[in-house]
Amino acid sequence: MKRLITALMTAALLYGCTSGRRTVAPVNPEASPEARQLLEFLYSIRGKYTLAGQHNFISDPRRYDSVVYSVTGKRPVVWGSDFSFNALGGNIADYHHCGPMNLTSPWGECRINSLSTETLRQNLVDEIKQRHAEGRIITLMWHCCFPSECNDCDGASIWTWQNRPSNEVWKELTTEGTRLNTQWKKQMDTVIPYLEQLRDAGIPILWRPYHEMNGVWFWWCNKPGENGFKKLWIMTYNYFTKVHKLNNLLWVWNTNAPRDKKGDEAGPYADFYPGPEYVDVLAADVYHRDYKQSHHDDLQALAGDKLLALGEVGQLPDPDSYHSQPNWSWFMVWGYFINSQKTDSLPSETAVRRIYDDPRTLTLDEIDFSDGKYRLK
Repeated sequence: MKRLITALMTAALLYGCTSGRRTVAPVNPEASPEARQLLEFLYSIRGKYTLAGQHNFISDPRRYDSVVYSVTGKRPVVWGSDFSFNALGGNIADYHHCGPMNLTSPWGECRINSLSTETLRQNLVDEIKQRHAEGRIITLMWHCCFPSECNDCDGASIWTWQNRPSNEVWKELTTEGTRLNTQWKKQMDTVIPYLEQLRDAGIPILWRPYHEMNGVWFWWCNKPGENGFKKLWIMTYNYFTKVHKLNNLLWVWNTNAPRDKKGDEAGPYADFYPGPEYVDVLAADVYHRDYKQSHHDDLQALAGDKLLALGEVGQLPDPDSYHSQPNWSWFMVWGYFINSQKTDSLPSETAVRRIYDDPRTLTLDEIDFSDGKYRLK
């Protein structure tokens, strides 16, 4: 039945009644065939199904995927991870929640693993190749230090809160040829070779850099307007796409759901949007089970015909909000949060199974990837 519904929906998407074939085009005109096919697949399920997803930390890339399987007997379709950073100083455990790569496990023992940045990132590439071969859809992000510190920094370099870059520093960062801009390129060059390996292997990536930019916590946060975050995003897009030809990337602009909690605010989506010509998917992060209808509807209004996703979630949505917000293409639970899904009425494992067993949730067993193309069985 799912195969029939998807075939009908795909036909409606790709073929108009009188106007002939319609193409779903990535924002990168040179996007790879694999990236194009993935995007078409995501459009084909829009409004009907949501892909289950799980984040896994770079130093322990199977732990939370295994938790999902042990609880549900199913595998998520979307497999996520992070290029990460090495946390320095005596307070490393304070930043475990984002998964510093030099920790054995970001949640739990928090011991130094003594592995090099290069080894960890190469291991990540190797893991991705295995997961992709299973039919997983890969999404990657990057908790990155401030560019002058490259890959090794105190966690406070990333979680700057009130110590975000001044307007003068931001201008230097986003101005071609300055010292800081050159440092930024060198920092980007530390992950580009790994993305190139994935490109050359024909693996499309849902790429979501500089997430939650409308919040107030990361160094790249809270810079609205034409010369703010928008300029950093476009600079990144151009460097990865036009300079380095990373045509396997689909660009996921990943906000935080707006909130007005004092000292932990997240501003309106539109103030940080770089424009439809630079974004394939618009995503929101929702924590504390705060699934307001406006989080979905306001993002869809900004997106127009583009896709939506739940880039990160802490607690899974309840069935009511899940079905009243139908255009989320996927959800991805953040790492260890999969162990903390208890509600007022349900224990954690029951809450996980409730969403994984929901008719609109797609899991790996329902994906046909036998010929290297995503479709429903």
